[in-house]
Amino acid sequence: MYSGHLTEKKGYFYCVITYKTSEGKRKEKWFSTELPVKGNKRRAEALLQEYRRTFVPPKEDSAFDALDSTMPFTAYMRLWLDYAKPTVAPTTFGGYQSTIEKKFIPYFERLNLTLQEVKPKHLQSFYLHELKTLSATIVRHEHTLMHRLLKYAYRMDLIPNNPVDKVDPPKAERYEGTFYSEEELAELIEKTADHKLGLLIYVTALLGLRRSEVLGLRWKAIDFKENTITINHTVTDTRIDGETVIIASDRTKTKSSHRTFPMSESLKKQLLAWQDVQKRNRKFCGNCYNTEDLDYVFTDELGNRFKPRYIEDTFPKLLQKHGLRKIRFHDLRHTCASLMHKKGLSPKEVQEYLGHSTVSITLNLYTHLDWNSKENAAKIMENTVKAPEISKKTSSWES
Repeated sequence: MYSGHLTEKKGYFYCVITYKTSEGKRKEKWFSTELPVKGNKRRAEALLQEYRRTFVPPKEDSAFDALDSTMPFTAYMRLWLDYAKPTVAPTTFGGYQSTIEKKFIPYFERLNLTLQEVKPKHLQSFYLHELKTLSATIVRHEHTLMHRLLKYAYRMDLIPNNPVDKVDPPKAERYEGTFYSEEELAELIEKTADHKLGLLIYVTALLGLRRSEVLGLRWKAIDFKENTITINHTVTDTRIDGETVIIASDRTKTKSSHRTFPMSESLKKQLLAWQDVQKRNRKFCGNCYNTEDLDYVFTDELGNRFKPRYIEDTFPKLLQKHGLRKIRFHDLRHTCASLMHKKGLSPKEVQEYLGHSTVSITLNLYTHLDWNSKENAAKIMENTVKAPEISKKTSSWES
């Protein structure tokens, strides 16, 4: 039964029923009793009880009922976000929302276009505008999002075609990751050994992990009897509705990212020593220790799982403090790939170790991996196809 009360308006009783929408918003519905206030309170109260018992909340209008080809393009974008939110992972939605709110809407708001007025020329101009400050790779991502956004309008018969189909995105850039040499990595590991992130940095470089994978590493994924470490859980963050949201998931980036490593004796000793540190911290902190993150390998003194933003903020400060060359935290993964290939491992072995879905992805990301192979091939062919002796003739050539 819904809550309600009687109220007086212009000498008559009204029943006011209170209910909540599906979004949790509190609303009121007024019903006239057509009973004068004087001498009718008991009858009005009986009607109120009947309304409370039989009341059915009005059907909520769907936001998508408001979709129209003549609506402002920016208004359509915001409605599309409501559609997209339950269809993608939270991290993906956070990226969509950030790009639309920070890039798409500010640009197209100035043009004051309706949905049906958006033409390929407007989109091409937008890409050119973005290329002034962003890389071609990022603009290609914006192109993909714009295509999905307007594809929905086409499917809903709001526009006759998807104008994005007629626009060419900028050419993709070949990306080569920055990486440390073997000597630089050794120096980094040595100088950060006593820092709370020291072991995390070592494990990231040793296994070539993504940030989400090392933060998601749990003790139950480490088998000290079989000496294996399994990557099957990730921790990421994203911005949704202006707030940073931490997302822990048993899903890895791709199917190939779910992988198991053999654990060396040296790594095993490091992890067991770290586990002892956590136990001592828990005993020392008592009730102040966070028991919700007990299964996570990398936590602070109070048992709180390290947050992605903490890693991104702290890592460059560590490099600066110790006078080390500036790289991104993700470049530890690139460093792992580079050192593996330098030691003679094939691109296929590197691919499986890093968890890429195909070897072509590995080679596209790390083009330097191919160079040693080309050098070896060149040497083999040089020994096979013998060069002629250099002629002593300098003034004439045989015709």
